[in-house]
This record gives sequence, structure tokens and C-alpha cells, in this order.
Amino acid sequence: MGKKVKKEVEPPPKDVFDPLSIESKKAATVVLMLNSPEEEVLAKACESIYKFASKGDENKVTLLGLGAVEPLFKLISHEDPLVRRNATMVFGIMASNNDIRKLLRELDVTNSVIARLAPEEDIIVHEFASLCLAHMAVEYTSKVQIFEQGGLEPLIRLLSSPDPDVKKNSVECIYHLVQFGISLQDFQSRAAVRELNAIPPLLELLKSEYPVVQLLALKTFGVISNDRETRVILRENQGLDHLFKILETKEFNDLHVEALAVVANCLDDVDTMQLIQQTGGLKKLLSFAEVSAIPDIQKNAAKAIAKAAYDPENRRILHEEEVEKCLVNLLGTDNDGTKAAASQAISAMCENLASKDAFGNQGIPQLVQLLSSDNEEVKEAAAIALANLTTASPTNVSAVAEAEGIEPLINVLSAKRDGTIANATTALTNMATQEPLRLKIQNHGVMNAIVEPLQSTNSLVQSKAALTVAALGCDADARTELRNANGLEPLVKLLHSKNDEVRRNACWAVMVCASDELTAVELCRVGALDILEEINLSTGRKNNFSEGALDKLLDNNLSQKYSQMGYLSSSNIITDGFFDYGQVKPGVKLLSLEELCTQELNDRRAIILVNAKLPEVSLSAEDKSQELCSGRTTSSSSFRKSSKERTSSVVSPVEEKQEASGRSPSSLTKSSTREKGSRKGKGKKEEERPKEEEELQTMLKVQEVVLEKLPWLPPFDSILLDYIIDASKIILPLTTTKEQVVALAQFVADKMGGPIERDKLHEFSWELHISEIEFELKCNVVPIGKIKKGTFYHRALLFKVIADRIGIGCSLVRGEYGRAWNEVKLVDDSPQGITGLLLPPQVYIVDLMYQTGYLMKQKSAEADSYQRI
Repeated sequence: MGKKVKKEVEPPPKDVFDPLSIESKKAATVVLMLNSPEEEVLAKACESIYKFASKGDENKVTLLGLGAVEPLFKLISHEDPLVRRNATMVFGIMASNNDIRKLLRELDVTNSVIARLAPEEDIIVHEFASLCLAHMAVEYTSKVQIFEQGGLEPLIRLLSSPDPDVKKNSVECIYHLVQFGISLQDFQSRAAVRELNAIPPLLELLKSEYPVVQLLALKTFGVISNDRETRVILRENQGLDHLFKILETKEFNDLHVEALAVVANCLDDVDTMQLIQQTGGLKKLLSFAEVSAIPDIQKNAAKAIAKAAYDPENRRILHEEEVEKCLVNLLGTDNDGTKAAASQAISAMCENLASKDAFGNQGIPQLVQLLSSDNEEVKEAAAIALANLTTASPTNVSAVAEAEGIEPLINVLSAKRDGTIANATTALTNMATQEPLRLKIQNHGVMNAIVEPLQSTNSLVQSKAALTVAALGCDADARTELRNANGLEPLVKLLHSKNDEVRRNACWAVMVCASDELTAVELCRVGALDILEEINLSTGRKNNFSEGALDKLLDNNLSQKYSQMGYLSSSNIITDGFFDYGQVKPGVKLLSLEELCTQELNDRRAIILVNAKLPEVSLSAEDKSQELCSGRTTSSSSFRKSSKERTSSVVSPVEEKQEASGRSPSSLTKSSTREKGSRKGKGKKEEERPKEEEELQTMLKVQEVVLEKLPWLPPFDSILLDYIIDASKIILPLTTTKEQVVALAQFVADKMGGPIERDKLHEFSWELHISEIEFELKCNVVPIGKIKKGTFYHRALLFKVIADRIGIGCSLVRGEYGRAWNEVKLVDDSPQGITGLLLPPQVYIVDLMYQTGYLMKQKSAEADSYQRI
């Protein structure tokens, strides 16, 4: 037998590593494997990291800390399909983390991820690459990168993918890319969606069996349908049919809100509105909104109507479909958002007059109730609706009043939202056009409530509040209420506003409020006069009401007007309480008459007072004591002293007679009381008299306290009252105005020292006479009736005062160096031989100093001589 030969086994090559299976439980080890040159190791490492990252966000952060992102970024472009797929899967889920997305932006991975959307790639690669892009598109910077690097086209192509996850991720990314914004890129993205023909595949997604895909498609339509061109394409591709099918399918109720939002955008187009009306869709939509039990659906339906109603033709169509009934029903829902949206829709529909009338019959009571809502948005929307409904609609104004809307409107003037306040004031202004309602509004204390809006920092609120004051201030009680509520000062501050409308309405309000003397004086005190003068000097700031406000302010504060302007026209009727302070510079505000009366005697020019108002009859001490006990006060007929030594400058006729007989009012009171006491005490015993004396002293003390409590009154000028009565008896019977003027001039001159020879004027010592009166009264204020030696400006003032009382039209002009004169308009007789010729009136200056009663034609040499030294 032959010998067996043993075959030697050939050893492996020295440079070949034996296969090694490794089982690792550390993520760091696997991350290190991402740098391996072996494709199998890379694929398995990516797969393991995918499973680890899928378990939670903490694991993703751990991988970020281990530096896994950078090597993974390289692997998504690996030449091996399996490695590329697994790396893309990891990227897709890790991109949901904010910190990882930030790093991805720094690494500029967008282009590489978009490349994975190529048609030749695996569906799983498409799924996770689109998922990665969907996560990144949430942030604006990444959104711009995706658009600029051409990511929109492959995403639109993948909308037709057979895989539902790819569709879901692609439409979600597109939704983020077209999010509504104002940047150029946002507009470009929406335009690109149209140009890349994305509408048909998006409509197909509405038929998907997966609700999340349908929802994302509807949300995308909700954004891109804001563009008119998109709405046209949507209409051409029967998109409205798809939308209404969703709305009509109860199983799709979770999609109704988004579908309605798209329909709302489509209603902006008149053509679409007409199409929906013709197909019966509009009636279905309104019915759907009414019967739906989902608040968001009702709210969005109301918003859709409001949006569509901004077009006149749409308003007409909606009115034809009786949209008013639907909106009124929505006002009665329990959802605040729906109520607010319905109120906004009513506001928009008010532009249609027929709709405005319809709401007046059925919607106003509900809106008035909403003014008392605890929800500020509802309150504001209701106020806006009522403001629009009452504009140029007397019927609706009456309807608001009948619904007892005045008090709620006034109450919301203190609301938190500026829009609520502004529109409530507008509604009140609209209602104030009817006098009976204006009085009702005033009775509810509106002027107290309007003070706060006047102090608002919002220019719209300021403007509307000032306009409300202008509408309501035409009544004296309203002006008094505003004045007592300290509302004039904030109103005057609005004159400083840089906003033209605020300034204009403030001027209007001041002009209206300056209709009585007390309010006009107070307006001057808080600076209205200075501001209006400043405004009228500016061509850019003055307006139609600023000049009128200034004139009205001065016309109802004649003391200020005459001191500042040196002129009173025939229409400026001097009333009791007027005083001539003398010429003042512009901007100087006069003190009140009470303040002037309480000043210490000084060496400045005497202030001439006009006050012939009869004092009210004083009550008995017993009545006054009863009033004092009950907390009431009554006007006094006497000129009382202030806390400083205030001495009466004029006494009543009764007191004057008492002074002439050497008996003072107090002595008369005491003596009469004693007499009364003695009469009552007849037959009484002597020991009862001390008790009566004690009662008398108590009564007098009560009377003194009452007098101190009564309001201050200017001193009564009984002499002036006698002048007026006597002049009326003498002058009124005269037949012609000329005769009356001449007679009045002679009457005034006679009371003021008679005619003076021109060359002896310097001997007429009127200054000493005035000083003596001031010293006697211990006061700078001198009643005009006390003056027996008067110069030009005393006589001219007295002439004007009496002329105004008896109906003779004349003006009062202040000249220089103490000169003043009166101007009257008289019609000259017709030339001889001509009858029936009516000549225009001529202006004459009345001589009160030299040839008393002589009439000089204005601008004549003799008139010029009279006016100057």
C-alpha cells in the first residue's frame, strides 16, 4: 500500500483581518463607527442610531453632544444606497429637535436633503428627507434656503407619491413654505405654488383616506387662497365642489373649520360669490352656519361673511340671501368668539342700506345686551356695530334708545379697549342728533363719563370724545356738567394735538362749549384763548373751527375780549358782571371778578364794573337758620366781605336809604327785632326778657353763619339800574334811532360830569374823583354808577351798556391814551325831492365829551380829532 501524503492548509494572507462581530451598548461607540470606511458597518451604525434617536428627545440631544450630526450629514450623500437611506432616516427624526436644527442650518444641509427627493431615490428616503425638510421649514431662515435651493418643485411632485407618509410630509413642508407673511419670499412661494401647478394634486389630497393629509391640504389652501389668482385656478378646477362635499359630510366635521376658511377666502371674489349663489351653495353655507353645533364653524362662517361684505356687490348678494337673519341668530349663541364675529359681520353689512334697516328691526336689542358682556372683544365688536348702525340712520338711533342702549353705551366709555370707547362715543354722537335723545343722554351723566376718554392717549378716542362733546355741549346743562366735572382742561389740552382730526374736533367742541359766559371764562382760564390764537397764526394747524372757536370764546367772555382786542361790536351785548380791566397784551389772562374784588387796593387803573342785576330778596333769619340746619344755601342780596377785608362798593336801594338816615342794616334788624320782642312781651313779666334777648343773639349768630355760607355775588349797582330805568323812559318814546342816539348821548354825558370844553379838558379832574371812590371802597373795582366825573372810556362804556339794554345797536372801540368811543349805524334821509330811496347806513361816532350828542361821520376830520389827543 502506498504511503498517504498529508495536504497542507494554506494560511490566510497576512493583510486580511478576520471577521469580527461586535455588540456595543454605548452610543458613543456607535457614533465612532460612523467614520468607518466599511459600508456594512456604516449601514448598521446608522440603523442603531435611528432606533436610539426614535426613543425620545433626550437621546437626540445625547447624539448631538457625541458629535453624531456631522458624520451623518456626510452619509446622507453616500454612494451606497443602504447607507444613504439609513443616514437620511436618522436625519429625518433628529430634525425635530431645535438645537439640532440650528446645527443643520450652520452646516447648510438643505441642498443635500433636497437632493434626496430625486425620483430615483427609494420611497423611504423620500419619506424621511421630506420629513427633515418639514421640520426645518418651521423656521424662516431654513424656509428661505429651501425655496432658494429649488426644494418646492420636488415637494410638489411628491404630492402624487403612492406613499401616504411622503404625501403627508411633502404637503406639511409646502404649508410651512407658503405661510402668510409680508416678505417678498412669502409672496414668491405662493406664486411658485401656482406656477408649478400644485393646485390639482393638492385637491386630490382632499380625497385622501387619511384625515391628517386632508387637514394639511386644507390648511395649505387656506393660505394660498388669499391670492386672487389662486382662487381663480381653484374655481376652474372645481375646487369649490370638493370643499362643499367636505362641509356636507358629517364624518368630516373635524375638517369643517379649515374647509370653511378656504370658502371664506373664495367669497372675496364676486364671480365666485355669484357662482356659489347660483349653485345654491350660499344658502347651504348660511344654513350650515346656523345649525352647526361647533362654535368655531359658526365663528368662521361669520368671519367669512364679514370678509365678503367689504365688496358692494357681495353685500347685495348676501342681502338677497337674507344673511341678516343668520347673523342675528349667531348673536344669540353661547360662544363669545361667534358673537364677536357676527357683530363684525353686521358692521360690514351696514354699508348696505337695506341691510342696515333690516338689522334695526331685529339685531339692535341683542347688540345692546352684548355691551354688558364680560368679554372685551364682544363688547368692542358690539360697539362698532352700533356705531355703524346709527350713522345716518334716525330709525336705528330710535331703535337703540328703545332698546335702552343709552346707559350701556355710557358705561362702556370706561372700557379697557380703545376701540370700544371710540365707537361708543360715535354711537352717542349719532344719537345726540335727536334733541329728545340728547336730553336723555345728558340725564345719564354722559359729561362726567366723557372726561376719561378726553384724557386718553389714543388719538382716535381723543377725536371721537371731542366730537361727542361738540354734539352734546349745545345744551347749557351739559356744559355745566362738563365744567363741574373738570372736563374743560383735558379738552383744551387736545388743542395741542399734532393730529389734525383731534385738533379740529377739539376746536369744534371748544366753540360749542364757549356758548355761555361761565364756560367761556373757564376755558380762558385753562388756556384755550392762547392756544387758539397760536393755532390761527399757523397756516398748517388752523382749521374751519379754530377761528370760530376763538371768536365764540371772546364773544362770551366780553371782559377778556374788550381788554385784549379793544373792540365790542353791536352784537356783543354787555351783560351784568362785565368789567373793563383796561388794555392787556395777548396771552394775559384776566383774574375772575371775585379775585379782583378781593385784591388789596393798589395804584393801577381802576377796574370798571357793570352789574345792574337786582339782588334776590333776602330770607328771614328764621328761614336761613332752617336752611342752614337742612344743609341748603341761598343767594344773598348784599355784597359780603371775604376772609380779607372786602368792603361793599354799592349798596341796595333800601340800604342806601338806611345809610342816609344814619341807621345800618344791622341796627335796623336789631331794633326791629327788639320792637317785635317788646310787642310779643306785652303783659309778660320782666324776668322773661333776658331769655328773649338770648334767643335774639342766637338768631343773629345763625344769620351771620348763613351769610358766610352763601356763594359770592358781585356788588349790585343800584345807580346804574336807575340810569337804565330813567333812560328807557326818556329815550324809548322817541321815534327815530338818530333821536334816540342823541338823547342817550346827552343823558350819559349829564351823568358823567356834563359836556367839557375842549381846551379845558385838562382841568377836568376825573382821575382824582376815581381815586377817591377807590379809597372809599378800599377796592380796585369801581361800579360804573358811582362815577360822577367820567372821561372818554367811562362815558363810552356807559353809553354801550344802556344802549344794549334798550335796543340801540352800537359798538365800543378803545383808542390810545384813555380814549374810547361808540360807533352807530344810521340811515341818512333821502335827498331833497327824492322819495322812497333807501340809502345804505353810514357809520357815525357819537360825541360824549364836547358837543354831547353830536354825530361825526367815521373817518372825517372831526371824528379823527375826537379819537386822538
